[in-house]
Amino acid sequence: MRNSTWQKSSYSGSNADCVEVRTVDGAIELRESDEGEVIVRTSASKFAAFLQGAKAGEFDRLLPRA
Repeated sequence: MRNSTWQKSSYSGSNADCVEVRTVDGAIELRESDEGEVIVRTSASKFAAFLQGAKAGEFDRLLPRA
């Protein structure tokens, strides 16, 4: 198994509570930096579809209103 290094968004700054991502043997893994033992694994195509939906606002209704 070949692992890449965990990466976080440059928007996270020095915060410890961010989402990190890496590739492992062609799959995508995600984790929260403050809960590193919980890892979500998915395919690159499913992750790309999720990102496309997020950018299009498909999940905005799930956020609490201020």
